Amino acid sequence: MNSRERVIAALEHRQPDRVPVDLGASHQSGISASTLYKLRAALGLEQHAIPVYSLFQLLGLVEEDVRQALGIDVVGLFNPADMKNGVNNLTQPLTMCDGTPVLIGDNVAYGREEDGSWVIYPQGDRTARPGARMPANGFFFDALDRAQDFDEDNLTPLEDFKDSFPLLNEADCEYLHREAERLYNSTDCAVLGALGGCGLGDVANIPAPNEKQPRGIRRIEDWMMAHILYPEYIEEVFKLQSDVMLKNLEMYRQAVGDRIQLVWISGTDFGTQNGEFIRPELFRKLYKPYYAKVNQWVHQNTGWKTFYHSCGSIVGFLDDFVDMGVDALNPVQLSAKGMDARMLKDKYGGKLTFWGGGVDTQQTLPYGTPEEVRKQVLERLEILSRGGGYVFNFIHNVVAKTPVENLMAAFDAVREFNGR
Repeated sequence: MNSRERVIAALEHRQPDRVPVDLGASHQSGISASTLYKLRAALGLEQHAIPVYSLFQLLGLVEEDVRQALGIDVVGLFNPADMKNGVNNLTQPLTMCDGTPVLIGDNVAYGREEDGSWVIYPQGDRTARPGARMPANGFFFDALDRAQDFDEDNLTPLEDFKDSFPLLNEADCEYLHREAERLYNSTDCAVLGALGGCGLGDVANIPAPNEKQPRGIRRIEDWMMAHILYPEYIEEVFKLQSDVMLKNLEMYRQAVGDRIQLVWISGTDFGTQNGEFIRPELFRKLYKPYYAKVNQWVHQNTGWKTFYHSCGSIVGFLDDFVDMGVDALNPVQLSAKGMDARMLKDKYGGKLTFWGGGVDTQQTLPYGTPEEVRKQVLERLEILSRGGGYVFNFIHNVVAKTPVENLMAAFDAVREFNGR
């Protein structure tokens, strides 16, 4: 099998010739530009400034030479605009706090505060209040709380969120068509369409880091309480967002056709370390109908699989995920309560393709020894890969300061397992 055939087999719950591997094909299966720079050096590859495809997280673009060196089977088709600023050309130099040279969007407006922290101005407008901040010694940005007071007796969800869910335009679609064609024809990798846009209630987007003047319920604590206090507000926002998503999916289909194998729909986290964020019955009332409608459109109108990300303990939602049409689930946080690998594989292995779970990125990968990493990777592969339905990836993005020797141990373990 080539890489594309291998991933398709896994998505169809057939046993591929070897376990397919992802690194860097989405906004939740990537690697910090800082760590990627060190990894390139360890692999003996040419050193250069790392293009950053996700400004918020400072994720580095995994290029063809890295994919070849590590045996990566998936490549991401990324939108021409970052979540904060309209970005097409990754040409603006920036030096991270540890000296890593990176390239960010040429129209990103950033600045330094007196304490050395970095800030990003929404829509490149330096006269607006910054929408995100990174500490002087930090490696990713956090959205800033710029929420204004809202009138609970006069809530206006459609007005508040009218600018939060943009439609693709003609230039976007032309770019996506060209890039999808390039990736499909110049590689044999599976192509993951990183469209996004239907992360209902995603706490990365609720504060509106790219809007100059956020309006409505924008503080995370207020948003979470609104599920109980103002459920109609939540539903109006989700209806607006999912309606825009359906329009974008139609344009996306026309642009990329069958050159992608799966499409990223949502990155909303529904779990904490110890359980779900909200009651399952509330999820079924407020979230599930909109996700089901979007997934149904994908399955009725394309041959794509749907890709969802949710951190934490989400055992209580997995039957709903299956029911509403989720195909691939990332990051499979096995360190969270109730997320037992054997149980997940036995109960859901024929219904969901697990995309991740390869090694614990909270403890083992950053703080363990190479042998501990190898042991855990082999254990996870043994459980999760049987019968197909599995793509190896770490549990969420590889963060800065992760020892490169541990990364190399992880990929060596995958090669060891695949060579059996």
